[in-house]
Amino acid sequence: MSSYRIGVDVGGTNTDCAIIDVTATDNPSRGVCASCKTPTTPDVTSGIYTAIVNALAKSQVNRKDVQSVAIGTTHFVNAVVEADPRRLSKVAVVRLCGPFTKAIPPFSDFPQRLRGIMEGPTFYLDGGLEIDGREISAISPTQIENAVAEIKKAGVSTVALVGVFSPLDHQGTQEEACKKIMLELDPSLSVVCSSKIGNVGLLERENATILNASILNLTRKTVLAFCKAMSDLQLHCPLFLTQNDGTLTDAATAAELPIKTFASGPTNSLMGAAYLANLNRGANSDIAADTQILVMDIGGTTTDVCALLPSGFPRKAPNFVEVGGVRTAFSIPEVLSVGLGGGSLVRVDEALDAVAVGPDSVGHRLGSDALVFGGDRMTSTDIIVASGKADIGDASKVKHIPDSVLAKAQARIRRILERTIDDMKVSDLPVTLLLVGGGSIICTESLNGVAKSIIPPHHDSANAVGAAIAKVSGEVDVIEIMENRDERAVLEAAKEQAIQAAIARGADKDDAKVVEVEKIPLQYVTNKAIRLVVKAVGKLSTSKFEATLASDQPFNADWMSRDDEQISEQETNGDTASAILKDATFPSSSAKHFTSVQLDSYAPEVVNNVWYLSATDLEFIATGTGVLGTGGGGPSYLQYLQCLHWLRSSESKGRMRVVAPEYMKDSDVCVFGSWYGAPSVSSERLPAGTEIMTAIDYSVQLSKHSHFEAVIADEIGGGNGMSTFPTSAFYDIPVIDGDLMGRAYPTMEHGTPYVYGHPITPCVLADAKQNVGVVMNAESNARVEGMLRSQCVNLGLKAAVAAVPLSCNIIKQYCIPNTVSQAWYIGRAVHQARRNKNNIVNSIFNTSPGKLLYSGKIIDVKRDVSRGYTMGQCTIEPLTSDEIEEPNNTHPTDEEKEKQRCIVLPFQNEFLYAAYVNDATSADDPSKHDVICTVPDLISVLGADGEAIGSQELRYGLKVDVIAMAAHPLWTGDARGLKVGGPEGFGLDMEFQSIGPYQKPRSVIEEFNKSV
Repeated sequence: MSSYRIGVDVGGTNTDCAIIDVTATDNPSRGVCASCKTPTTPDVTSGIYTAIVNALAKSQVNRKDVQSVAIGTTHFVNAVVEADPRRLSKVAVVRLCGPFTKAIPPFSDFPQRLRGIMEGPTFYLDGGLEIDGREISAISPTQIENAVAEIKKAGVSTVALVGVFSPLDHQGTQEEACKKIMLELDPSLSVVCSSKIGNVGLLERENATILNASILNLTRKTVLAFCKAMSDLQLHCPLFLTQNDGTLTDAATAAELPIKTFASGPTNSLMGAAYLANLNRGANSDIAADTQILVMDIGGTTTDVCALLPSGFPRKAPNFVEVGGVRTAFSIPEVLSVGLGGGSLVRVDEALDAVAVGPDSVGHRLGSDALVFGGDRMTSTDIIVASGKADIGDASKVKHIPDSVLAKAQARIRRILERTIDDMKVSDLPVTLLLVGGGSIICTESLNGVAKSIIPPHHDSANAVGAAIAKVSGEVDVIEIMENRDERAVLEAAKEQAIQAAIARGADKDDAKVVEVEKIPLQYVTNKAIRLVVKAVGKLSTSKFEATLASDQPFNADWMSRDDEQISEQETNGDTASAILKDATFPSSSAKHFTSVQLDSYAPEVVNNVWYLSATDLEFIATGTGVLGTGGGGPSYLQYLQCLHWLRSSESKGRMRVVAPEYMKDSDVCVFGSWYGAPSVSSERLPAGTEIMTAIDYSVQLSKHSHFEAVIADEIGGGNGMSTFPTSAFYDIPVIDGDLMGRAYPTMEHGTPYVYGHPITPCVLADAKQNVGVVMNAESNARVEGMLRSQCVNLGLKAAVAAVPLSCNIIKQYCIPNTVSQAWYIGRAVHQARRNKNNIVNSIFNTSPGKLLYSGKIIDVKRDVSRGYTMGQCTIEPLTSDEIEEPNNTHPTDEEKEKQRCIVLPFQNEFLYAAYVNDATSADDPSKHDVICTVPDLISVLGADGEAIGSQELRYGLKVDVIAMAAHPLWTGDARGLKVGGPEGFGLDMEFQSIGPYQKPRSVIEEFNKSV
């Protein structure tokens, strides 16, 4: 049996190739027979051909003995990030959703250029599932037939098919069944099912599905070109492409799901480094079990660091990634990049007696521009050569560099590397560092926090080696109802499903094993339902592909016979895809960027004491409501998109607008309407846009009011802080500048009027299917909450809620005033500071007074779902002096640091209190907590970009600022407020600790009003 595997990794500058003998992995070179580099060519394929020819010649391997070829490429993602209309197709979107999801249409958050290229017709059809597997409705063949006719009429041939909770449809009753009907009606269609692309999170999964569908034609032509190259090379073996998660997929599958290859490059490097270093943590390994492994890939311009998990695979990036400006959810490795490489420029500032290294670089011109190669630019490579730690180029050309410059430059390089390692650590365990890449020579000294550094053989071709040795995976993602079932038996069944899925995709049945198990209890149904995500991997088995070994074609697919017109495949210079993915961001709420608005001079439209909202206002408020969410409230992003849709909608009866409480008459009636349910449903079963209005209509009827003149938010924190704006547009009524909490709180009973004895019932729940539930009366507000939760479970864990309307004289007395304005000012401060490179926290406090409690790095997070809430605590340690040096990094005074103590933040959805502890070991002992701030004061955690980080998003290694703002006297100045909203209300045995007196937020209306 043949024993050689070829791996190819196509970068923007070079194409790397490696040939491995899989029967000789115990030798020092780990079976690598040969590796080589060749320039990446504009058409990609000829560069691959040349690289393989060179590697075969160098290794003298017989082509007939090659077992497989695996290619990693950025070719497909480049077409997206470059928004190239020659390589992208228009896409029709079909949602299987029943009455849901219409509030946020497809393409809502696409950049205008991509939207113009890709946007085709949209269809909302019957179908979709609830989170527990119940059908929202069955698919309708008649609706599907009509949609296919319209798609054909529009001249579109690619379709993104997206069903609500389709990743949990393992029987194929929705998307797969719909796809079958569509292809029977029109076999020329290319239909991509979203369940094949990503997991729960409809908008991000749909966006990824659209991108995947748009590049299908390009992908098929490219894969066919790969096949032709293999045929020309007389390699009659299976062809695979590497995926984002470090595993393989056969070429036919990759041609249908190219998005799964978008970020394969960094993963190939990580997997190749681990393989070359022989990091099997077993009895024969010199790597301790209680260590964490980081891979540092140092190139000419940047240093990229990934974390290797115990499973042997890279740590995944959290939440979502933006590709070409599109927010998507697909599995990619988390890569931290810094501007340091072999070509980084070194500058000497004699006046300041300082030396800077990077982030700018000579890049691929290192061989001509660096001093050691006869150039006139001092680079990090020159520093290493002049220090006598590398023999590259002509060392005589750098003898003139003073020793003081060498010492300072090396110290700076070391600090950058140490800081990057510290930022990527996944725990406080010792670090084993794998160094790969051509620029790894610049790391010549031992680094603090690194127990061991390893430069493996063939380190400069680790990416190609990673492609050659990649394994095959299978994954299962299911929701299981656990009541009266054995959890262990359910888990074992899921593990077996994952293993069988890996085997079906080509894994060796004797090697396939489970490497990752994630158990996610569902909020609101604790101990009754759990989401299981199980991943299994195994080495590639050729038995499944043996029939193809003697064939001229490595695989077959229906589309291979199509005579598509060839297109130009020009690439831009440089690794565009890598640059985009390295710079990927993970915001909490607002993802768009202001490009045409002058933030410092922008003024909202306020006429005759009425504030009319614009898209800019909405983005400010989205960021601000995240901060006021105090760790909970859910992200504002989806509500922000819904508001943008209403801003442009023809359904609006009026403009979204805000007025001050005092503008209203005492006899005016104010309604309430917000979202109620579990975040896991909110992100998938998007609203229809009518649910809140339905709940409001019934609440008004039951209250026997004949009119209503305004709406106010139940809570300003999180997504519900924006839920009133579509209501304003629909009913043509204003939003009152205020809310009933001044923050986010976990239950309805935390509304200020209810705390002070005003009624919450009749209270209505409603969904998009016109299911309406009512709590007419209850013995207490706490009992109302319990009854609402029971109904919410029945309605699929997401519904709209509306309490009984109240007259505006009550609202004036009991609302927290000016909180819409407060959110706007906070958001504006964050965006201005971010653009102007100013201190974000100080900018916030200039408009919304508060206190910086702590700046530091998260070192521990414990969380669980209990009683329907996300419960847990976060421990943060001080920043080091090096970390404090970073621009825009705020930090407390020496007095506030309290002798470098840590801080702990317990939470129940929202943060409950902040307390100093002497060290991390004291965090779990409440008796050792030195409490400095408690609810009802607002405690928020901000990331480096100023966006709020929710309690569910906290994770090890994040650098954060912890801020606090004083609560309104309705919470702090009366025993009734403290009993519900203070420590006692959350079962905490402690007194209320305040940061200081409350200051009423500024009013946008007062500041910007123009009388006409």
